[in-house]
Amino acid sequence: MHFIWFIIVGAIVGALGRLFHPGRDPMGWLMTIAIGIVAMLIAAIISGGWLAFIIGVIIAVILVALVGRFWGTRGSPARI
Repeated sequence: MHFIWFIIVGAIVGALGRLFHPGRDPMGWLMTIAIGIVAMLIAAIISGGWLAFIIGVIIAVILVALVGRFWGTRGSPARI
């Protein structure tokens, strides 16, 4: 049951990370959930409770920006 809650909270954190990041994000919901889970794992190592949730959202914003920057350029035509 703990893993199901972790996935649900990870999805919420990932969605908040996408919400707080300006611009378009070239990723689907599975990538959003994965980013949220990774962000919550990192935040759980740093702290606990509500502070971990807030830290997780901040980390998710950073991860969304990194994924959007490096992963979003694939398949796009070259710009001149």
